Amino acid sequence: MSTWNYMLLAGAAALAPAAVLAAPTEAPLAEVVATPADDEEATPFDSEAAAAEAKAKMQKEMDEVIALVEKMFDTKSLPPIDPARLAIAEQTTAALIPAGSIEKMLDNLYGRMFRTLMGEFSGQSDLMLSIKTGVESDKIAALDDATKGQIADLFDPHRKEREEQITRVVMPLIREALADMEPPMRAGLAKAYARRFTGAQLADVNAFLATPTGQLYASEWMALQADPEVMVAVVKAVPPLITKFIDRAPAIEKDLKELPKEKQLADLGDEELAKLARLMKVDVSALKEQRDMWNADTMDATDTADSDDHAVDAAADAADAAAMAVENSEYDRSNWSEADRQRVEELEAAYLEAEAAAVEKARERLGRNPSD
Repeated sequence: MSTWNYMLLAGAAALAPAAVLAAPTEAPLAEVVATPADDEEATPFDSEAAAAEAKAKMQKEMDEVIALVEKMFDTKSLPPIDPARLAIAEQTTAALIPAGSIEKMLDNLYGRMFRTLMGEFSGQSDLMLSIKTGVESDKIAALDDATKGQIADLFDPHRKEREEQITRVVMPLIREALADMEPPMRAGLAKAYARRFTGAQLADVNAFLATPTGQLYASEWMALQADPEVMVAVVKAVPPLITKFIDRAPAIEKDLKELPKEKQLADLGDEELAKLARLMKVDVSALKEQRDMWNADTMDATDTADSDDHAVDAAADAADAAAMAVENSEYDRSNWSEADRQRVEELEAAYLEAEAAAVEKARERLGRNPSD
């Protein structure tokens, strides 16, 4: 199994405990609470029920993900596996994934990541001190570690104990989750080996794994995939890959633009609309009504946009002229008459109003809220 698969596996295991621990303290999910009638007391918050609801929701989401993965990697159409060959493959995977091997690999990878992130987001890091104090991080970076520690202690005298507590609580849960994953991984890998290798080939592999060298390989092969030298080499290989895509972006964009754009309902003629109605088993008149409404909305939006654009352009020209005038002393507003200054200010106000109106109409055409 690739390092990437294990990273995904470990990530899920590492995140799951946090979600479970947080569930009891969260408020109920988007729930309407009825006002108690007369002297009836409001129902007290049930943390266990909230946790069960959160767990059920999370399980439903995970089931959907599992169903998608099963669809992507369909195994139902595969031929049956010879039981004798599967038994030999199970011996192979038992040797390749001994108890604790996933934990060993993940300690290589996530152990270092966990400790590094804990240090980076601890109260003594430049980032966190900058966030807490508002002082620029480059100034904080110039301080020595002892000074940073004293500053961090002002905010949290128990920060080291807190970091140790997080590690002490979270890491055992991760190890327990990883241990639960080993049996199904062995079972799945055994089936894959049984399909890829013959019984004789599996016997040869098992013979090697029974030797001292084979046993050493079996105990280390998984952990080596997350070895620091391997991880650094993989990370360093990413920038050239990204650079290739950047260098070839014009050619890629050209290739992707060669095909015509997809049609909208408004682009379909009567014949195509009739075919669509037959395929969808709906009345063609309903589709025609939708198409005509679409065309009407598009024309209205275009006309409104043209009108808005002219108004905005005229007001913008007036405002720009006023702004450019400030550069010369004769255009200094303090030298203007009250009537002239008032006229310019009215033009500027008209520009702002026209711009705001154009933006609002554009939002309406795009179906967006002002906060978007």
